[in-house]
Amino acid sequence: MAGHSQFKNIMHRKGAQDAKRQKIFNKLAREITVAAKSGLPDPAANPRLRAAIQAAKASNMPKDRIERAVKQGTPGGGDDAIYDEVRYEGYGPGSVALIVEALTDNRNRTASEVRTAFTKHGGTLGETNSVSFMFNRIGQVVYPAAVADADGMLEAAIEAGADDVQSDENGHFITTAVDGLGEVRDALEAKFGPPESAKLTWQPLNIVPVTAEDAAQSLLKLLDALEDNDDVQAVLGNFDIPQDLMEKLGG
Repeated sequence: MAGHSQFKNIMHRKGAQDAKRQKIFNKLAREITVAAKSGLPDPAANPRLRAAIQAAKASNMPKDRIERAVKQGTPGGGDDAIYDEVRYEGYGPGSVALIVEALTDNRNRTASEVRTAFTKHGGTLGETNSVSFMFNRIGQVVYPAAVADADGMLEAAIEAGADDVQSDENGHFITTAVDGLGEVRDALEAKFGPPESAKLTWQPLNIVPVTAEDAAQSLLKLLDALEDNDDVQAVLGNFDIPQDLMEKLGG
């Protein structure tokens, strides 16, 4: 276990800025509804629903909004839409690889909108598996930094069966095997309480530095356009924009 190796969270802009709060809540609500439809509406018996509700709480989503989203996913709850889980892959400015995960009730609409975003902002949408080979599919459990120090979380994660832990001022990022996510999450939850998030994600095998200002600016515009799409749940990539350049671009 690497333990203290540097690992940047590859999700672009995790935070919930006030201007985007409602859009974030809409995406969280859709995941809750789909999770409730995929199994029992009881989070204790539905790991995906439990994780979705935990993520919503971590983003300060109102309790009544969470309950409404669960109800919509139960039979007769009012949401009869059928959502497909879709993954898009492509390249952004600076030759970075991007994976876009979506929940959509209209594949043609979402594919067209994602393709337009890539084309408009200097990217190229590829075929399925055109960039995913550059990533590992992993489980990831995230805790705020305050729940434990780095050594304490590392020890607990090892005991739980995790593969890796990176801890910094932003939190603890625990990596697991895909089929070990539930077991590790449950063990850590028993010790530290519910995590901020627990889900499957993508970890890049190599990081691509984006140091040219024009490429970085175009990449950030592409990421914003993708995240602004109601169907897009997550945008992940193998890029690293230096902090001073991010600050210069207002990021």
